[in-house]
This record gives sequence, structure tokens and C-alpha cells, in this order.
Amino acid sequence: MLDWNKIDNSWTLFLDRDGVINVEKEGSYIFHYGEFNFYEGVREALKTCAAVFGRIVIVTNQRGVGKGMMTAADLQDIHAKMAAEVVLSGGRIDRVYYADSLDNAHPLRKPQPGMAHSAKNDFPEIDFSRSIMVGNNISDMEFGRNAGMYTVFLTTTNPEQELPHPAIDMAFSSLYEFAKHLHLA
Repeated sequence: MLDWNKIDNSWTLFLDRDGVINVEKEGSYIFHYGEFNFYEGVREALKTCAAVFGRIVIVTNQRGVGKGMMTAADLQDIHAKMAAEVVLSGGRIDRVYYADSLDNAHPLRKPQPGMAHSAKNDFPEIDFSRSIMVGNNISDMEFGRNAGMYTVFLTTTNPEQELPHPAIDMAFSSLYEFAKHLHLA
């Protein structure tokens, strides 16, 4: 069980993107930054998280690139502008990792833990036993479990998710509510 009082700057926060940081585009992809809408309270939440966690990384499946519906440069532009807005609000995102493969079994595609291992290669201080994965899908939770992390489920897009669930340690209605809990612990 996660002891919230032990979380400090030796911990890493892994975040999914769509449905966690920004509003998901129903049945499609975010193709450019003009379509990217932060959830209410996310900037404040990321400011709180930046004060607590030593590393904050985003891990996101982005099939739109693999399908040729957008380029890797389009995706990097979205991520650069998103990160810049987060910094303006006092938060930070240390790195964004994405999987563009169409193959569900690809090692980088969640729920496989490849993006977590990429992050650890870039930031060797990451300890998965002191990491939390926050996402809005069971595949995010399985990704966290597969890497040995704690998991936090957000009900933003799947409010009907049955709890308790073996892959979920905690659940909150939003990233803002998660950050508020961190602040209170």
C-alpha cells in the first residue's frame, strides 16, 4: 500500500497525456496544439507535483503518428507547447515519451513497460518502486504494474470503472484531485 507521507523528490511521477492532462478528442487524435485543451486545474496540479516529485514524465500511446495522420514533428510541437504552458504555470515536465506503433505487442506501447525503461535510461535515478503511474485507462495501470510502480486511476473518461481493481492502487476524479491529496498527505 502506498504511504503518501513517504513521497518526496526521490520519487518519479509518470503521467498519461490524453484524458489526464488534456481533454481526449473522442474517437480521434489531437492533431495540432489548437485542439489541445488542458483539463481545469491541471496546470495547478502540475505545479504541486513539481514541488513534490523529483521527475515528472509523460508516457503516451500516439497511434495517429503510426497511422500517418500526423507527423512526429506535429506531435513534438504539441508537446513542446504543452510543456511551455506548464512551465509558465510553475510546473514542469522533464520528458515526454510516446509510442506510435500500431502493433499492440510493441515493447514501447502501453501496457508494455518500454517507455518506463526508456525514462530510466535517460534518468538513471528513477526507481520504479518509488514511482507512480497516473492514467485513465486500465492499460495505463497495467503499464505501471508491469514496471513495478504504484498506480493511480483517474475517472475522467471512464467513470464507470469498477473499484477496487487489482491493477489500481488509488482512484481520483482528476489530476487536480490527486495533487490536492498529495498536498494534504
